[in-house]
Amino acid sequence: MTDTPPLPPENVFDWLEAEGQRRAEAGLSRRMNPRPAQHSTLDLAGNDCLGLARDKRVAGAAAAAALRWGAGATGSRLLTGSTELHSELEHELARFCGAQAALVFSSGFTANLGAVTALSGSESAIVTDKYVHTSLVEGCRLSRADIAAVEHATPSAIKHALATRRKPRAIVVTDSVFSTDGELAPLGELVEICRAHSAALVVNDAHGFGVLGEGGRGAVHAAGLSSAPDVVTTLTLSNALGAQGGAVVGPRRVIRHLVDTARSFIFDTALAPASAAAALTALQVLKSEPELPAKVIESAGNLAMGLKNAGLPVDLPEAAVVAVRTPSPQAAAAWAEACAEQGIQVGCFRPPAVPDGVSRLRLTARADLSEADVDRAVKVIAATAPRG
Repeated sequence: MTDTPPLPPENVFDWLEAEGQRRAEAGLSRRMNPRPAQHSTLDLAGNDCLGLARDKRVAGAAAAAALRWGAGATGSRLLTGSTELHSELEHELARFCGAQAALVFSSGFTANLGAVTALSGSESAIVTDKYVHTSLVEGCRLSRADIAAVEHATPSAIKHALATRRKPRAIVVTDSVFSTDGELAPLGELVEICRAHSAALVVNDAHGFGVLGEGGRGAVHAAGLSSAPDVVTTLTLSNALGAQGGAVVGPRRVIRHLVDTARSFIFDTALAPASAAAALTALQVLKSEPELPAKVIESAGNLAMGLKNAGLPVDLPEAAVVAVRTPSPQAAAAWAEACAEQGIQVGCFRPPAVPDGVSRLRLTARADLSEADVDRAVKVIAATAPRG
């Protein structure tokens, strides 16, 4: 490189065009599609599974909090960013989930980063299912720990990795509901394996919280592990609660440790007070309307059965996520666009978002879907499916 003449400034990023062309040829180009405030499209792409993002109680709480506390948090949680709303939200989340304590982050992504990095380190081994969410993958990469990403949904592989590790400490990292296909992790079996090998279990319950368990308390609560001394749960507040932010819930000493060491907590601007108020109000709505999670499960089942009866490759869901496999990334993108043109918004999952390399349409069922909504969605998705 020392003998290579320097590039002109306008050519330094020329390599971006080649990379963009490569992605386009592979069907992996992405674009943002700004939506208007009011639209008639049936949204099965977003994660607002309880339909609370536009609930007047939730949105009203956000507006009132913005007027009272200001538009932003003004600083990190350890400076000026912690408000009474944040403390109340943490208390209510911990109580609802059945855990000792909770800590609110600015997003589910930063909550996962914080939990994985702060609970590991150079003297730790991390064993993770290779299909976990990207935020957990990034946490593993930053952790300085020995990483073993094992075969998906294979507890025996996790057991082997723990038994053969070279580090004294260990954590097992998993999603409760895998966001690609909506499968449930065997949390009961995993915690037994962890305990046999002196490991902690960290569970990303982003797609379980608000949908699974008693009153939507999540997959960890349903497995009887919410108060376990060796289990830590991460949540997003932007799925079931329709708000913004993330949280870690678990043993009080874990939360104290995160406050002191989680860099994505210490050095990040705090969650905006409006979002904290929205999440707190949405949680109150969920507690007052415990039938909402069952409606999500029912809608997901109806969507999946309708698509399956139409001859599409779909598995019966275990939570809100319904995935339909497609023959290629290009087919997935074209299919999703065709659905949108007919008023049905669906998610388009392509590599690298899908760890197995198989592109999918991903639908998120909602508690407020009517039978007519489900029928309409099935008809459009089936009619626009790739041929051949």
